[in-house]
Formats: sequence, C-alpha cells, structure tokens
Amino acid sequence: MSDPFASEIPAAEATFTISESARKRLSQIFAQEDDPNTMLRVKVSGGGCAGYQYGFDFESTITDDDRVFGDDEVKVVIDSVSMDLLGGSQIDFVDDMVGASFQINNPNATASCGCGTSFST
Repeated sequence: MSDPFASEIPAAEATFTISESARKRLSQIFAQEDDPNTMLRVKVSGGGCAGYQYGFDFESTITDDDRVFGDDEVKVVIDSVSMDLLGGSQIDFVDDMVGASFQINNPNATASCGCGTSFST
C-alpha cells in the first residue's frame, strides 16, 4: 500500500488559493485579533469518517516546513505534509441556510463525507 505522505507533489500542483468570500471573512476575523501576525493554519490529519480530516487553527508562527499563501492582509499557512494532500485546493467561506463555515475544495479528494470535513484520496 502506498503512503500518500511519502511523495512530493509537483511544483505546478503546489498551489492553494483563497476565494474572495474566504478572504473577506478572514480579513474580518483578523481585524478583531490583538496579534497583527495572525494567520489561518490549514492542516490534514488522519481520521474522520472518510480517512483524512481538515483542521483549522489561528496562529502567528511560521515554521521552516510551512508554505504561506495569501497577501499582507490575509495569510493561510500549510505544513508540507498537509500540502501533499491539499495541492491545487481552494479555501472558501460558505454562508447559507445550513450555516457558515470554511470549506476546502480539494481536487485530490476522491470521496468526502456529508459534512465536508473529511475526505479520502
């Protein structure tokens, strides 16, 4: 069985974009933070009903292993292991009748759970 964390993604797929609605919502959240260096960390971990699950956290630390996406106002940081599964993805903020949440549109996911927080490749 192959290890999805063992291979590096091609440079062309090592992208991660932020939709306008996600950018707008993150800007609102960051404006309320005391630390001007606050970023959104997106990570992937084992678990969830589909095999992997997305995690979101706010922090202000960047490690040598991180990739940073965004601009001076809104930054999203992803570690290299998670990036192997997130390459080519987009973060979006959806506010509909069901509720409001950040969602990952991941072209690497072959299946996902109904709630959209876990996926498989």
